[in-house]
Amino acid sequence: MTKPGFLQLIFYLLFLLLLVKPLGWYMARVYQGRSCFLDVVLKPVEHFIYTICGIHAQEEMRWKKYLLCMLFINLFGVLFVYLIQRIQFYLPLNPQEFTSPSPDLAFNTAVSYATNTDWQAYSGEMTMSYFTQMFALTVQNFISAASSMSLLIALIRGLVRYESKTLGNFWVDTVRGILYILLPLSFIFALILCSQGVIQNFKPYQKISLLYPYTYQQPITDQTGKVIVDSHGTPETKPVKIAEQIIPMGPVATQVAIKQLGSNGGGYFYTNSAHPFENPTPLTNFLEMVAILLIPAAFCFTFGVMIDDKKQGWAILVAMSILFVPWLLLEIIAEQTGNPLFQQMGINTTAQAALYPAGNMEGKETRFGIVNSAIWATSTTAASHGSVNSMLDSFTPIGGLVPLWMMHLGEVSFGGVGSGLYGMIMLIVLTVFIAGLMVGRTPEYLGKKIEPYEMKMASIAVLIMPLTVLITTAYASVTPEGVSSIANYGAHGFTEMLYAFTSMANNNGSAFSGLIDNTSFYNIAGGLLMLISRYWIAIPVLAMAGSLVRKKRIPATLGTLGTHTPLFVTLLVGIAIVVGALSFFPALALGPIAEQLMLWRGYGH
Repeated sequence: MTKPGFLQLIFYLLFLLLLVKPLGWYMARVYQGRSCFLDVVLKPVEHFIYTICGIHAQEEMRWKKYLLCMLFINLFGVLFVYLIQRIQFYLPLNPQEFTSPSPDLAFNTAVSYATNTDWQAYSGEMTMSYFTQMFALTVQNFISAASSMSLLIALIRGLVRYESKTLGNFWVDTVRGILYILLPLSFIFALILCSQGVIQNFKPYQKISLLYPYTYQQPITDQTGKVIVDSHGTPETKPVKIAEQIIPMGPVATQVAIKQLGSNGGGYFYTNSAHPFENPTPLTNFLEMVAILLIPAAFCFTFGVMIDDKKQGWAILVAMSILFVPWLLLEIIAEQTGNPLFQQMGINTTAQAALYPAGNMEGKETRFGIVNSAIWATSTTAASHGSVNSMLDSFTPIGGLVPLWMMHLGEVSFGGVGSGLYGMIMLIVLTVFIAGLMVGRTPEYLGKKIEPYEMKMASIAVLIMPLTVLITTAYASVTPEGVSSIANYGAHGFTEMLYAFTSMANNNGSAFSGLIDNTSFYNIAGGLLMLISRYWIAIPVLAMAGSLVRKKRIPATLGTLGTHTPLFVTLLVGIAIVVGALSFFPALALGPIAEQLMLWRGYGH
C-alpha cells in the first residue's frame, strides 16, 4: 500500500471513531426518552404527530404487537410505493413525462425500498419522476431505516428489562428515530452537499450544445431490429453526429443525504455516487463514506449506554472493526496491485513506476482513485448499505471477493442502521452458547439465561440468509431465465449472479453490474428474496426480545463468562468467520477464487 493511501485510510477510520461516542450518547438519550438539545424545537412536533395519528405514547407493546405494527407500516410502504410508480405519469413534478415502470419492476422497487435494500434494476434519471423520487423513494428511506433502528431498540430493552412483558412502543420509537436522529442529520448533510455542488431543484432536464461535437458509426437495423450485414458479413453502419447532451436535474441532495445516513444506498442517478451531481468533490466523497458507517458504529456506544455497561458496547465495536479493517486492507492491496495479465503481456502498469503503482483504475473515477473506491466498496457491503462510487464489476477478482465476503458475514461489520447490531447480537448469543458448552455452564448474556428457545431464534436469524442466497443462486445458474442475463460466462458470470442474490438477501442493494437484472425473473425472484430475508430475520429477533424480557436477572459470579474481554471478542470474530466461510466458501471457490487463479495462470475471464 502506498503512503498516501495508508494516510487516507487512517484518517477515515479515526474521523469515524471520533464521532461514535457523541452520536451514540445522543441516540441513547433519544430512545430512553431523556431530554436533548433539540427538545425545544421538536417536542411540539412530536406531540402533534402523536395527536393526529392517534398514537398513545405511554402505551407499551408486547413483542407480537410490536412486530405487527412494524409489518403493517412496511406493507403499507410496499403498496404505496408500488401505486405511486404505476400512476406517476398522471402525478405532478414529472417534467420529463416519464411513463410507469412495468408491474414486475414496480414490485421489485417497492419491496426494495420498503425493506431498506434499495436494489435498483432501473436508471433513476430515466425512469422515476421527481414526485416518485421524493414522496415514494425518499420517504421510504426514512421509514425503513427507522424501522430497523426500532427493532434494535426493542431487542436492547429485552436484554435490559427483566420479569416484564413489554418492549416499548413501535410508533414512538419510529417517530423519535426519524424526528430526532435521521431528519436533523440529513438536513445538515444535505446543506453541506448543496454547498459542494450536489444539485437540488425541480427544473426540467437541460439540453446543452457540446463544445466538441463528435461522430460515431451506428449499426443499421431492419424493421425487426436485426443488424444488416453486407456480403462479407460486416455490419452496415451510418455516421451519427452528436452535438447536444441532455443534463438531468432534480432534488438530489435531499435523497443522497438519507440514502447515505440510513443504510439505504439507492442513488438518484444510475451511476449512484460516481455521478458528479451526487458526489462532486473529494470532500463530499469523504463525508459520504463516513456517513455509511456513522450510525451503525455509533449504535455500539448507544447499546453500552442503554444496558449501563459501556464495555459491552466497546467490545462489539472492536469485534466489528476486526472483521472490517483486514478485509479493507486486502481490498486496497488487490486493486493497487492491478491485473497480472497486463504484466504478462508486457504492458507497463505503473504511472511514475518509481513512485507508486497505478493499479487497477478500470471502472473507477479518476476524481477519487483506487483507495477511496476500495474504502467505499468495502464499507458499503460491510454496512448493508449498497451505494457505490465505482463499478464493482471492473474490480480484480480478489477486489470483487471482498465485498461479497463482507455480505457473507451477515453484514454485522458494521451492518445497517439497527440491523447490523441486532445481527451481531444474534452471533453473540451463538457464541455464548458455544462457550457455555465448552466449559460446561449454562450460557448467559447480560444476566439472562440463553435457553433452547433463544438458540432456535438466533439460528433462524443467522441461517436464513445463507440458505436463501445459495438456493436462488443455484436455481438461476441452471435455468435459462437466470443464465440469459449474465454478460460474462464462466467464473465471472457466476460471480455476477452470486453477488446479485447475496446483495438482495442481505438487504444491501449494491450491484456487481454486468448482469441484466431488469427482467421478470430477477425482478420477481429478487422481490420475494428481499421480503423473506428482511422479515424472517426481524421476526426471530423480536421473538427473542419477547422471551428475554420475561426472564429473571441472574447475578454475575466468578464463573460467569465475561462478554467484554479480548478472549470473548476473539471467539465472537471466529464464530462470525466460520459461519460465513462454511456457508459460502464452495460458492466463492466457483466464482472470484477460480477467476483469480485463472488470472495468475494467464487465462483471464
